[in-house]
Amino acid sequence: MNPLTAIAAKPTEPAVNGAELELSGIRRQFGSTVALDRVDLRVKPESLTVVVGPSGCGKSTLLRVLAGLERPTEGRMMSDGADVTSRPVGARDLAMVFQDYALFPHMSVAGNISFGLRLQRRHNRRNGPSREAIDREVSRVAELLGLEDLLRRRPSQLSGGQRQRVALARAIVRRPRVLLLDEPMSALDVSLRARARAEILRLHRELRSTLVLVTHDQHEALTMATDLVVMDAGRILQAAPPEEVYRRPANTFVARFVGSPAMNMRPTGSGSIGWRPADGRIQTHEQTEGGLVLTSTVETCAYTGSGQEVVCRDDHGTFTVLQQQGEEWVRPGDSVSVAVRHSALHRFDTHGDRIDD
Repeated sequence: MNPLTAIAAKPTEPAVNGAELELSGIRRQFGSTVALDRVDLRVKPESLTVVVGPSGCGKSTLLRVLAGLERPTEGRMMSDGADVTSRPVGARDLAMVFQDYALFPHMSVAGNISFGLRLQRRHNRRNGPSREAIDREVSRVAELLGLEDLLRRRPSQLSGGQRQRVALARAIVRRPRVLLLDEPMSALDVSLRARARAEILRLHRELRSTLVLVTHDQHEALTMATDLVVMDAGRILQAAPPEEVYRRPANTFVARFVGSPAMNMRPTGSGSIGWRPADGRIQTHEQTEGGLVLTSTVETCAYTGSGQEVVCRDDHGTFTVLQQQGEEWVRPGDSVSVAVRHSALHRFDTHGDRIDD
């Protein structure tokens, strides 16, 4: 049976209330290298905030600052109105899932899941959880994530998807108000990624924790986020709902980074214009409708299942068009006109910033 099908029908414990996080003027510097440059960010309570950007943009450093694993060089971090900038990791009521899952190879699945609770008991026998309570919590999250039959296994005996679920179970067993995920799906294949996305979305909905997820995959970012944060060179370039980031990118970097295939761009006398590949319409007959008409030659066509991805070339270079099923499909070497309606064009100034009409 698909574990997602089995999990969906299982009852869950009462949800926690996610915390509100706020970063003000956060700067993190390593020697002469600035990893975070004056970052301001508000993470809404119970939101699923996804931070996306290219390698080296500072997104993982941002997550480590939120966790308390990195101390900011400058700036302040608030949690529900309280200053937690100097608060140690263990006092922040959060949990983190690392990119490589960081499971203990010598422990069973049950031992990995219960590790944090057993530490609490060891350091505070009077107020820490009892052995019975620990066993109860391990059973609860194992049932929630479909791990009941794997509790005696070691990590080396698990698949990549199973190891990810164990890491998630270890993180949520303490019912944290904030859950931080550092590229949790990067080690999974395509089919497992789709299942993992579904599991994380379901867990977020049921647990109601504040969830911050870091990824370099803009498809994951668009499909999962309630709020999307785009970073580059240690700075936040745009923070908004994913629909707004896609439809109204703040600058040319965001426009090109978010969306696949990337937005087409053309220089103008006052900056540049852009349009999404899905907004171009190939015309095999002479027509003049549209805000922009490009006379070009088809270079390549790639079948995608739902249509085909067409790369065209004109005097200014190449651009991409997405053709849907039912349209008159073109072939390499065809001469075509591509029309883009005026309302689908995005305008940017000479600095690359968006120009609103």
